[in-house]
Amino acid sequence: MNVVIRATMRNVIDPQLKLGEEDIAAIALDPRSRDDIPQLLRGLQHIYTTPQVREPVFAILAELRPPGSGEDGKASPETGRPGLSQWAILVLGVLRLGLNADYDRILELANQHTTLRKMLGHADWADDTTYNLQTLKDNLSLFTPELLERINQALVGAGHALVKKSPDDSLAVRCDSFVVETHVHYPTDINLLFDAVRKAIETSAGLCEDAGLSDWRQSAYNVRCLKKAYRRAQTLKHSTAQDPEKRAARRIEIEAAHAAYLDLAGGFLMRARETRIRLHLIAALPDVQLAPLDAFIAHGERQIDQIRRRVLCGQTIPHAEKVFSIFQPHTEWISKGKAGVPVELGLRVAIGEDQHGFILHHRVMERITDDQVAVPLVEEIVARFPAVGSVSMDKGFHSPANQRALAEVIDFPVLPKKGKCSAAEREREGDPRFIQLRRKHSAVESAINALEVHGLDRCRDHGIDGFKRYVALAVVARNLQRIGTLLLAQEAEEARRERERQRRRRAA
Repeated sequence: MNVVIRATMRNVIDPQLKLGEEDIAAIALDPRSRDDIPQLLRGLQHIYTTPQVREPVFAILAELRPPGSGEDGKASPETGRPGLSQWAILVLGVLRLGLNADYDRILELANQHTTLRKMLGHADWADDTTYNLQTLKDNLSLFTPELLERINQALVGAGHALVKKSPDDSLAVRCDSFVVETHVHYPTDINLLFDAVRKAIETSAGLCEDAGLSDWRQSAYNVRCLKKAYRRAQTLKHSTAQDPEKRAARRIEIEAAHAAYLDLAGGFLMRARETRIRLHLIAALPDVQLAPLDAFIAHGERQIDQIRRRVLCGQTIPHAEKVFSIFQPHTEWISKGKAGVPVELGLRVAIGEDQHGFILHHRVMERITDDQVAVPLVEEIVARFPAVGSVSMDKGFHSPANQRALAEVIDFPVLPKKGKCSAAEREREGDPRFIQLRRKHSAVESAINALEVHGLDRCRDHGIDGFKRYVALAVVARNLQRIGTLLLAQEAEEARRERERQRRRRAA
């Protein structure tokens, strides 16, 4: 068993200390600091120094295969691998989300922050190793949501051990959803068309240049012409004049500007389609290399159709047909009715938090609402943590089917009904335990706020896979910070007691 553990550790981090290097267990952190970095590093230090946590977490990290490792690399996991260790990937990934930082700040911290470099396994004075930006981007994107979910389960178990939770104690779970915004601009059909055609022009120009074709030599000029037509259509507003003739004249002007914009955009898309055929036949480019161009052409054609129907034909475009970003097509238009936030552009994320402040599980909600995710979310939480005794949700998760299904999954569901209650429902919601758990449910808003402050206000990664990875890593970072905060508070309290004991001895 010890051999297996040492082999796993050798893959994740080199256990042999080098000249000037300090053992991670011996790194001193200020327990009185209220900054995020010591809290996160203390949580990571707890993973490293606690065998019951380190072994499962390191076994999961060993499944990562950074560039240059394994069968295709210059070194195998058994002989060592240059570059970032899996431990360093975890440390830097957690800091990126825990600090809500971009790659540039993480790069600066990794190269200049002394305590962080010790946590990464670098010597204080005898190690001049530096990281570069692309290395961080390549390695931190190796995580998968499934792998991070398994790490999170191990961290929740460590947190429960830290708060001295007995295996027989039931968990009171609070569930709610919130919106994680995607990194997109406010969408209109005309600016989405501009994005699609601009990228079609630039992609066509780049592919032609690589293939040695002379097409699209004036691509920059073409984009400027397109932008001029877009700005003309964008700046024209409907007239508010009382005179019907003036309103009609402005309407004609708007339709003419949009028609000119659509004609120009359609012409560029037609040229892009012709270029695509030439690249495939003459330059023999494979379909996989032409796929981005195909996607931008398809986006542009859809937007032309919708603009023509809306502006020129006076039709209303059904919400289901709309796309709100050509770069992040998973983005949804979400209106939750919050004060001051009429619309959010992103995806809903449902979380389940226990009474100890640890996030047990999360679920990214693609094209579904709260009432559709209630039962699957609870079933997934119970499958991971059988000790769940109660789950509280707000009225948005209610449906008669959910009430029946949740009663079969857990012992005590706390799900208020929308609208008027029957006598049996009033009796159920009047139960003292129901009332008590219902009153404590609002504490989940604190967990949501903590996630938003520490990374989940807006997703910085691209694509639906990047979105899911970003959310999962934020949950791991939050639970690690929770562990670190508890440990630093315990150490600060112990230091206070020690000072008090010394003061009493001196007084005696």
